[in-house]
Amino acid sequence: MIILGIILLVVGFLTGISILWTIGIILVVVGAILWVLGAMGHAVAGRRHYW
Repeated sequence: MIILGIILLVVGFLTGISILWTIGIILVVVGAILWVLGAMGHAVAGRRHYW
């Protein structure tokens, strides 16, 4: 999710499409939150680890 967000950020920045930029930011933030929660040992969406 984080990698997809970064890809969308780059594509949105290069093409000037603001919706891709916005979606990319959202995906990076949500992916980082899920990654931190999974690393702390909290179950995320029923799974102990989130990749």
